[in-house]
Amino acid sequence: MDVGANVVVGVAVGAVFLTLLLGLFNMMRDGSPNLSQRLMRWRVGLQFVAVLAIVGIVWFRG
Repeated sequence: MDVGANVVVGVAVGAVFLTLLLGLFNMMRDGSPNLSQRLMRWRVGLQFVAVLAIVGIVWFRG
């Protein structure tokens, strides 16, 4: 893989990981349930984008 593909995958996975940690931290400190729900929805969306990026890179590379 070239550097650009590594950066795209790294950013996508990092965003998913950060959103997951924020959601878990909010739940552990008994934060707002609405914020936890919103963060988990963002996580699912970001996971979708990350999977699309990975599949797209693999597909274009053959």
